[in-house]
Amino acid sequence: MEKISAEAFEDMYNEYSDRIYGYIFLLVNDKEVAEDLTQDTFIKAYKYMSQFNGESQIFTWLVRISRNVAIDYLRKKNRFRFFSIEKFQLPSDEDTPTEIIIKGEKVSLLYEAIRHLKLSYQEVLILRKIKEFSIKETAEILNWNENKVKITTSRALAALKKELEKRGEIYEELIRTR
Repeated sequence: MEKISAEAFEDMYNEYSDRIYGYIFLLVNDKEVAEDLTQDTFIKAYKYMSQFNGESQIFTWLVRISRNVAIDYLRKKNRFRFFSIEKFQLPSDEDTPTEIIIKGEKVSLLYEAIRHLKLSYQEVLILRKIKEFSIKETAEILNWNENKVKITTSRALAALKKELEKRGEIYEELIRTR
């Protein structure tokens, strides 16, 4: 891709920045850091726009950059804390306040269990099950092949089930909540 105009880049930022922020926030669990890393992501995207070859969607490319930025941050900070339910909003137009509280508690239990899995499992669960990327998109973001995404997703779900059972939670009930 050739050099991008300021207007086109602004349009890209406006279209994707909230979703990139949401993804980064899930990884770092800190609003201010997520904002900074989102900015870093778009600075890198602008700087390396000429390397975008169009083989993937622009959003997938941006998520890959944001993943690298977030992982670099986490390595520097030497911490791997993941997930917060602050960004998750439960549908409330049909649910009673009690149902909302119960769902919130179940979601919280689910994310707490995910937080205890190894990093590759957390990443694949974020991308596949929370952000709902396809297998192909997830493979592009993580720089894995599609088979590795499938296998790791399966193993991550099995590890999540084991973690939830260890905590005395019912896997199927919590997964259905999401």
